[in-house]
Amino acid sequence: MIDDRPSDRSRRSKQRDRSIPTDRESPVGAPVIRGDESVTGQRARDAVQFDPNDPERLADAAETVQQFATGTVEDDHLYMLRGAAACAALVRGEGSYKAAAERAGDGVTVSFIRKWARVHDLPRSVRKQVALGKIAPTAAKHIARVSGQSRLLLAWATLDGDLTVREVRSVASAVNNGTPIEHALTEQGVALGTLEVRLSPATYRMLRQQASIEDVEPGELVTEALEAYFDE
Repeated sequence: MIDDRPSDRSRRSKQRDRSIPTDRESPVGAPVIRGDESVTGQRARDAVQFDPNDPERLADAAETVQQFATGTVEDDHLYMLRGAAACAALVRGEGSYKAAAERAGDGVTVSFIRKWARVHDLPRSVRKQVALGKIAPTAAKHIARVSGQSRLLLAWATLDGDLTVREVRSVASAVNNGTPIEHALTEQGVALGTLEVRLSPATYRMLRQQASIEDVEPGELVTEALEAYFDE
């Protein structure tokens, strides 16, 4: 029998956290999400790859950033992801935010490129929600300001708590100033970890019955079951 003491559960939880990527893992400029038909449909065919090591693609990135910064491209979430990819590729190809801004030309600031390049560096799980239109690109800019696991927690709280862009910005600023993510979200009326799920009637009945017998909240049993699932 396994002695599942709190310290053991805490250790496994930390190990699981370390295995979850909080930054981009695919190559810079690659249209991993933009080119996925299951996410973007037919628009996946128009996905552009910005290779920072290819002079021609780097020139395309500079032009795209210029158009993106000056508002001469369509204002929707997929074009914003393309613009973010171009920003990140241009930074990588030119070697710095300043050089990238200079290459992109008039109207493009270091701050603009830095903010959108960070969006491109978000993990795939978050970028997918941006591509689906469930997380606004402008909210993603503020999520990208936060590092580590707090970045993911803010992203999912944005969805589950229906946070506005202003609220996401406020939470990101608070976290970067040292406020724990739980406290920062509470200030916006969001209880971290609260998620509405729909169960089959049979599963719902068994969950409620077992929780009553054990005198615990249903969420405790769900948490234990999911932790066991993720540990497999």
